[in-house]
Amino acid sequence: MTALVIAEHDNASIKGATLNTVTAAAACGGEVHVLVAGHNAGAAAAAAAQIAGVSKVLHADAEGFAHGLAENVAAQVLAVASGYSHILFPATASGKNVAPRVAAKLDVAQISDITRVDGPDTFERPIYAGNAMATVQSADATKVITVRTTGFDAAAASGGSAAVETVAAASGNGKSSYVGSEIAKSDRPELTAAKVIVSGGRALGSSEKFNEVMTPLADKLGAAIGASRAAVDAGYAPNDLQVGQTGKIVAPQLYIAAGISGAIQHLAGMKDSKVIVAINKDPEAPIFSVADYGLEADLFTAVPELVSKL
Repeated sequence: MTALVIAEHDNASIKGATLNTVTAAAACGGEVHVLVAGHNAGAAAAAAAQIAGVSKVLHADAEGFAHGLAENVAAQVLAVASGYSHILFPATASGKNVAPRVAAKLDVAQISDITRVDGPDTFERPIYAGNAMATVQSADATKVITVRTTGFDAAAASGGSAAVETVAAASGNGKSSYVGSEIAKSDRPELTAAKVIVSGGRALGSSEKFNEVMTPLADKLGAAIGASRAAVDAGYAPNDLQVGQTGKIVAPQLYIAAGISGAIQHLAGMKDSKVIVAINKDPEAPIFSVADYGLEADLFTAVPELVSKL
């Protein structure tokens, strides 16, 4: 029984979500292999070989993998899938794009967003925006799984000494091609990898106030900035800052929520944070039910005062 983890990378280094997925794969039992499909991605393959617990790295290199096109990556996964009992992807935008294609081609049910491995064929996953946990068992010969990375500790990025094996690159169906990317650039930490996140909600009232209140706090803490869906929908913050069920799932060491009521869709995206601090003037706000520290106060007074004390 061997598990294959599909690495998320930028052709030079391995992204953090891969490390959490390796931990989940190891819990399935047996060996853990990692597939690095990229273009001029030798450095990424070498980095994957250093991950603790990985016994082999499969390196497929071709120009078609340069931008992670789902059709091409799925074709590569299918080319090597026969040797594996479990195929695991991080439950990121990239992983969620490729995994269903692989599951469909293998004619198996995808097991989505697992947060725990109870056995080689039994997994726990959240349902109803995390309000209930389902235990699912699969009889499929090959388990295609996406891993909610906040549910697993990251494997050590160093200490391993896996062999790197070059495999023939598979070609996709040619029906899609890379045109370009519009990538938001920021000096702040990436939201899903940040150790500290400060998030603002609809109570901030405008994009100007959002920036005026949240930016100094983030600067003081070296934090990433997040937002509730209500704040994003109102135009106070860009879409890529959204935390929640339909946004990004995060689990930082510290999560500060200012003016966020705590709808279940938002809680589903951040309730695994190690320490949660909520600032809200509504004593009945649901966010207080998951907060480790709650401050019932006007955020326009409390946040600047907090910044002045830091």
